[in-house]
Amino acid sequence: MANHRIALITGITGQDGSYLAEFLLEKGYKVVGLARRSTHYHYENIEHLTGKISLEYGDLIDANTLEHIIAAYQPGEIYNLAAQSVPADSWRQPIVTGEITALGPVRVLEAVRKLKPEARFYQATSREIYGGLQQEVIDETTPVLANNPYGVAKLYAHLMVETYRQSYGLFACSGILFNHESPRRSLHFVTRKVT
Repeated sequence: MANHRIALITGITGQDGSYLAEFLLEKGYKVVGLARRSTHYHYENIEHLTGKISLEYGDLIDANTLEHIIAAYQPGEIYNLAAQSVPADSWRQPIVTGEITALGPVRVLEAVRKLKPEARFYQATSREIYGGLQQEVIDETTPVLANNPYGVAKLYAHLMVETYRQSYGLFACSGILFNHESPRRSLHFVTRKVT
């Protein structure tokens, strides 16, 4: 494994995780994916990658599993794309949303800090940190106005990435993702229900 660049992708079975896995494989990376056993209905996004990726089972609630995976594979890059990603569901399950979407990234950051501080960490954040803001241009300087549990959880993760970068000197960054579509997007989203 020493000759390969190694990337860990949480949320590998989702739309973005599966496309990222393909991209990194094309670049010569060894790709390790973290997937929950309960996400079996999304495996069609990565079935074609069987034998090309290493798949580990766990979730962002389990710090021990995260630490074990990072210690075992020593990834140089970690992409956290896992989340409870449906804002409407965050109202029905605010505690689960907080555990996975807010505290999950902190568990990954802690594992990185303790076990692989030279790794590069990417956190997928969401436009939902800006709440219902309807202005034409939104960028990093726009005031945050998260107004649902999902947006608040994503904002917490975003701020913790900044905190770990500043406090511990980690290479940690967030990308603020806006709505984007593909055939791999979950049918839970209204835009997929109408396409």
